[in-house]
This record gives sequence, structure tokens and C-alpha cells, in this order.
Amino acid sequence: MFDIATILAGLGDAVTPVNILFVIFGVAVGQFVGAVPGIGPVITIALAIPFTFALSPLSGIAFLVGINKGGLVGAAIPAILINTPGTPDAAATALDGHPLAKKGRPLKAAKMALYSSVTGDTFSDIVLITVSPPLALVALMMGPIEIVCLLIFAFAVIAGLIGKSLAKGIVAAALGLLCASIGLDPEHSSPRFIFGVPDLFDGLPIASVAIGMLAAAEIFRRLAAKREKITAAITFDRNQPREDRRVSWAEYWGCRFTIARGAVIGTLLGAAPGIGTTAASFMSYASAKQTSREPETFGKGNIHGIAATESANSAVMGANMIPMLTLGIPGSVSAALIIGALIIHGIQPGPLLFEQQARLIYGLFGAMIMANFCNFWIGLVGLRLWAFVIRAPESVIFPSAIVLCIVGVYLSTGTLFGVAVMLVFAAVGYAMTALGYSVVIFIIAFFLGNRFELSLNQSLTLIDGEFSVMLDHPVAIALLALAVLTAYWLGRKRRPANGPPD
Repeated sequence: MFDIATILAGLGDAVTPVNILFVIFGVAVGQFVGAVPGIGPVITIALAIPFTFALSPLSGIAFLVGINKGGLVGAAIPAILINTPGTPDAAATALDGHPLAKKGRPLKAAKMALYSSVTGDTFSDIVLITVSPPLALVALMMGPIEIVCLLIFAFAVIAGLIGKSLAKGIVAAALGLLCASIGLDPEHSSPRFIFGVPDLFDGLPIASVAIGMLAAAEIFRRLAAKREKITAAITFDRNQPREDRRVSWAEYWGCRFTIARGAVIGTLLGAAPGIGTTAASFMSYASAKQTSREPETFGKGNIHGIAATESANSAVMGANMIPMLTLGIPGSVSAALIIGALIIHGIQPGPLLFEQQARLIYGLFGAMIMANFCNFWIGLVGLRLWAFVIRAPESVIFPSAIVLCIVGVYLSTGTLFGVAVMLVFAAVGYAMTALGYSVVIFIIAFFLGNRFELSLNQSLTLIDGEFSVMLDHPVAIALLALAVLTAYWLGRKRRPANGPPD
């Protein structure tokens, strides 16, 4: 146990003027790049690492953490305003955020996202500070077999709750897994479905697929819609009642259980390396919808849907640091980049880090809490700016968004091939939406595909044909049983309302 002098010294290091400025700058940059579709905080962190060489370790890492935190808040802004998630993490936020914005209440939706995000992030930071070592050990107990069963359960819940048909949801998930298998086999490195195209050896670029299906397809659909006159992307009355422009304390407090559940889901999944923010946000959304007294209002502008997704995906950020700091295992791509920055500064993450660099670690904890306050205040100022920008006509907003998508994809992939993939999947997303197949489910399955395949291969190796081995994994059996029961229950629950299955 560290003495109080070390803890206070670390917290004192965090609140020096230089560190405060770098945290503020990092959060501001993160919110901006998060709000620009296709760029995102991960790419920005990768580009910013060389600039931290001249900084002290605490200033440099605090700057990178600020970018990561700010990016999660910024990504929700375009998801709400123009149904174009700044990053895949905010895809679930668009399900209720954009419908609420179309009702003339974009500021209410954006403020709910901001408040929920900061709350979830703060909760996971507190968990990181207080119980990170034991929670990391719990996460390590989830082996490949448990991870596979957890992902199957997630697919069952998401396919059953998103979209109008369970069958079409399962088909969309299968197509996502199929596209994720393009490239080299993770076990034997043998090429699959590359059709003689060398660029496909590394698989389909994630940024190209996500931005193409979630952003470009929606923009093309909006531009193709026939209108008698050019209108703003989102219209709302400047003289609207105050309650339509803010989130009251009663509304925030009414979402307290939704936010708390999302924060817990995000923290638990974030502590398990590789699952990520996208799965956490959709699982939280599904849980909120399933437990709601008015599930039919989800997808139509329910603020509980926004609170569930934003609290969960932001809570993952702090939880990702748990295995990173205590075990040296990155929980996400951004955590892996931050590990690289620590190593560059001569700091080796792992079990000895808390013993050898306790002052630095508590300085980092202080910077993370400080970044949450900066996220809140900078976010409040930024919302007014984005609300002003979105009043521009659709003929200006959407072509500009397409240009940003192309630039963002090109920067993330480094080739025009990535841009071509984006355009192809924009057409795929447009067709899937027209035919009633969920693009969101496809994207989730695609993101989790590599993790699912790798864990499945490892599980089959461990089982080695002896399925009795599963008896030694009661958690995995419970998750599989829950997946089957969930799929059956959700499918049966929908049948009376939707008629025969499609």
C-alpha cells in the first residue's frame, strides 16, 4: 500500500499549469477529431505520439488520454445531428439521438450524451483507481472459451433487439462475420477471399467499412431524397421552450439506473481485453430496451437510449487501463498506443509499475479525473458551436461530410483502395437498409469477427474434440444457455406483432 505522501505528490504533479494545459488541449483536439467522421481519436493518438517525445512522461500521457476521452464525447455529436457517427463507438447513440434531433431537440440529445458520457467515464476512472488490480485478475479468468460464449450471447441479444426481424438480424451478423474473415487466417496465415488483390491480405479496412456503411450510405440516402426545397440538415425553432434545449435534473435523475447499468457494463467489458466500446454500447442499449417499461419508444428519440450507450462506451475507456497498467495487456487499440508511448518514455507497464512508478500512476489518475471536468465544460461550449454549424443547408452539410469521410478514410488507410472499399460498402449499406437488414448488426459482427474467430480457434484447440471439457467452464455454459434462451424469447415475443418470420 502506498503512503499518502506518494499519492498527494502524484496528484500535485497532475495539477501543474503545464499538465492542465496539455489536458485541456488534448480534450479539445479529441472532441474535434471525434466529431469529424473517419478520423477519430485512435488515428490522432498515433499521430500525436511523436510530439510527446519532448514532454515529460506525465504531460505526454495526459495529453494522449485527453485526446482519447475527448474523442468519445465528440463522436456522439455528428451521430446525433446528422446520423453520421464520428467513430463506430457512437453508432448506437444515433439510434435514439438522431430521431430526437429530428424532433427539433438536438441540444437536449447532445447534452444527455455529454452528461452520460462524463458520468460513465468518471465511474470507470474511480473503479480504475480503487479496485484495478483485483478487477484485472477477474478479467484474466475469462479464457478463450468464455470470450466466445460471451460474444455469442452478445450477438443473440443484439440481433434480437435491433431491427425488425430476428432472422434478418442473424443474417446480418453472419454477413458481418463473413466479411471479417477476408484476409489472412489468424491461425495459419493462409489467405482467404482476397481474389488476387494484395491490399486484402490485411483484411477489409475497419475505417472504410464503418464509415461507408454508417456514414456515407446515410448521406447518399439523404441526398437522394427528393425535396421541393433545400432545408437545413436539422431544423429547430430558436424560440423553442427551454425544456427542449436542456436536460433538467429530473430527466437526468430519471436516467440514473440506465446510466449506472451502462457504466457497469462498460467497466466490466472494458476490463476484458479486446471486446471494446462498440460491443459495450450496444449491449447496454439492448439491456436498457429490454428492461424498459416502454420498449417501443426506443429508436424514436428516447433519452434512455442515449444515456445507455454513452455511459457504456465512455466507461470502457477507464476500464481499458486496468489490464494495461496492472498486467501490461492493452484492452483496446488506443490502450496499445498509450503502452507504446509509456515504453518510449522508459516506463514498462506491468505488475511492477505500481511499485516502481507509484507517483507517476497517481499523477495519471489525477489527470484522468481532470480530463473529465474538461470534457464537460469544453463539451458544453462545443455543443453550441455544432448546433450553429448544423443549421447550414443539407446541400452544404452532406457534401462536406462526404469529403471529410473520404479524407478521414484516406488518412487512416493510407491508400485510395480504402476509399474504394468505403464507397462499395456505402452501396452495400444502402441496399441492406432498403431490404430491411440491420447495418448496425453487420458492423458489430464485423468489428468483433477477428476476436471471435481467434477465440474460437483457441477454444477448439483447448477442447480438442472432448466437449466434456466444457463442464470445467460453468460460466461459458451459462452464457451459451442465456444466448439460446434470449434468441428464443425475443423471437417469440416479436412474432405476434410482426407476423410470420421473414
